[in-house]
Amino acid sequence: MPAIDSSDQPDRSLLLRRYPLAQKLPRYRTGDPHLDERIAAFIADLGEVDDADLVFELMVSAVGLSRDRADRGDLKIANAALKELRQSFQVFAPYRAIRKAAIFGSARTRRDDPLYHQTVDVARALAARDWMVITGAGPGIMAAGVEGAGAENSFGAGIKLPFETTTTEFLDNDPKLIVFRYFFTRKVTFLKESDGFVIMPGGFGTLDEAFELLTLIQTGKGQPNPIVLLDVPGGTYWEHWLRFVRDELGARNYISDFDESLFCLTDDCNVAVNELDGFYRNYHSQRYVAGDLVLRMRRPPSPAQLDALNTDFADIVTRGRIEIADASKAERADDDVVDLARLRFRFDRHGFARQRQMIDRINTF
Repeated sequence: MPAIDSSDQPDRSLLLRRYPLAQKLPRYRTGDPHLDERIAAFIADLGEVDDADLVFELMVSAVGLSRDRADRGDLKIANAALKELRQSFQVFAPYRAIRKAAIFGSARTRRDDPLYHQTVDVARALAARDWMVITGAGPGIMAAGVEGAGAENSFGAGIKLPFETTTTEFLDNDPKLIVFRYFFTRKVTFLKESDGFVIMPGGFGTLDEAFELLTLIQTGKGQPNPIVLLDVPGGTYWEHWLRFVRDELGARNYISDFDESLFCLTDDCNVAVNELDGFYRNYHSQRYVAGDLVLRMRRPPSPAQLDALNTDFADIVTRGRIEIADASKAERADDDVVDLARLRFRFDRHGFARQRQMIDRINTF
């Protein structure tokens, strides 16, 4: 951007009248008042802009990269990542109200492998319950997921690799197919758009996805979601994995006694689908409001059930009690499922496996 001649700046009082954003700019700015005002004016000239403060900050970041003299390689990464995320948001936006399950597993699984047929079956069962599926849009388990759910119920989040095709025959030319350059933007898409996860046996990539999911939910950096580790009857893949987790991680206190609550290990497709579907039987979503955790649900607990929650989960409440609450001012301002029942409490932000157990209890109400 060329240097700004202060003589070219509009009268500040006029600018403030024309561009309301300039009256209260976000804290994140360029550090140059004239440049900040020009960015605010540019946004105003776009017309009606939702969340203009965030658009302002996005532009500040772009300007900042230039002023930092970021090298071309860094600019390419930032540019490509933002473009990929924008495409992802556009593709998924019309389907936000529909539950989606991500299916992970090996690209090397053959069509005659029982694991392939198990994946077809679980994807078909999910589609029958009005779920859509998201796969990596490659061969093997990914192709099986699309085959089972049907292309109309499937999204593909592919990755450009030099040794593997990135689309399946079921998603060829489908507008719900995205091909990513970077693994990290692809992972953000899987985590952001999925309401549940089914993980079939696989290689390094599959284990990476499984451990990353568990890490994000265990640490509260991801929304609580159901995770199913699915094998075929008689399969030993996840049994051996669980033995390692217990013997090496659990025995050394690298994980807590409750962390197995974060996943369901099974070889039964019906159990897998019920785990995903049942997670949302009553529980809907969560949000933090003024330091409190708010759990939204379709049916509130009875007085006796509420007392039991306070007794059984006192270890993760740092102050006060778990209480039934109305939608907060912030939730009403965002029109954030204000019609649902709510529980509100001061969560310790550490016992996320215990929080998952609380959600399981809520789903029995």
